[in-house]
Amino acid sequence: MDKELVTMRNQMMLFVMFLLMMSKYFIHQVLVLNFQPLRLYPPATTSTTDGPSTTPGPLYPFGAGDTVSSRSDDGSSPPITLEQPFVYFGKPYQQIHVNHNGHLTFNAAFASYIPYRFPAFSSRDLIAPFWTDLDNRRNGTISYRQYSSGSVLQQATQDINQYFPNLGFSVNWVFVATWDKVPYYNTFGTEITFQVVLIAGGQSSFILMNYGEIAPTTQNIQAGYDTVNSIHYFSIPGSFQSNDTTFSYTSNVNVAGRWAFQTNATTSTTDGPSTTPAPTSDEPFAIDDFCIDSIFCKGQGLTGSVYMLSTLLILVFLTILNH
Repeated sequence: MDKELVTMRNQMMLFVMFLLMMSKYFIHQVLVLNFQPLRLYPPATTSTTDGPSTTPGPLYPFGAGDTVSSRSDDGSSPPITLEQPFVYFGKPYQQIHVNHNGHLTFNAAFASYIPYRFPAFSSRDLIAPFWTDLDNRRNGTISYRQYSSGSVLQQATQDINQYFPNLGFSVNWVFVATWDKVPYYNTFGTEITFQVVLIAGGQSSFILMNYGEIAPTTQNIQAGYDTVNSIHYFSIPGSFQSNDTTFSYTSNVNVAGRWAFQTNATTSTTDGPSTTPAPTSDEPFAIDDFCIDSIFCKGQGLTGSVYMLSTLLILVFLTILNH
């Protein structure tokens, strides 16, 4: 091959490699970083309380009248008999466990402090508002309460009908579990406050996950829910992201710090909150926290798929040059 042609080819290869690196940077900085979960920074209105609730955020009443769980690292409540069955994706459960590391289970207590990613394809139904390594031995309170009448039912009825219109839903039972100012394990100066609210009426059931103050941490966090064999699951954006405190500001129902899900469906549906499509299906949104371009990737995001396509085009181009 002529020396001038070789030099030209090498220069073109260097130029193409430069463009490729710059395109990857551009895609990540301009496109990927702009596809963030909905952030709603104006302060949310605190719920009307039946008991003390001094923590900011969209929290349901907690405190007075709650049953307080024991002070124990990696502990759980005893089995809590539900005043009425809670239907969790086709399964009616009569009891529940409030596990100290930020999750609920039905059949047995679950002490795990190391979260796994959803979907896990496990043999366990799991509701995890904030699964990580927590420790309430020195400070913080983990408590729970059931309601079958009163203002909490009125509030839940209003909330569900706002988020899921046209259902004509009427609540007849609410279960609220609260982690109030609970620290991370071995980091007793931190405070994390969140709730999970189970809501039932007739054949319908719903979950609210409410977030107050969330301290940063380097621990892994999994927030969302999973089912046996992951037929239904959802991972809230921010899960498995280092030092992520966005749970207090993100939402799928335009209420900062609140995520709502309908959980009575036995198959994937599109009956989600009015502000977002299909939060009860296996792939609730067109994007999630790991994959924006769902056509080309699973867990790599837009950067991965476009970068792979760009690389393929470059290889084709170089092959043409060599011939």
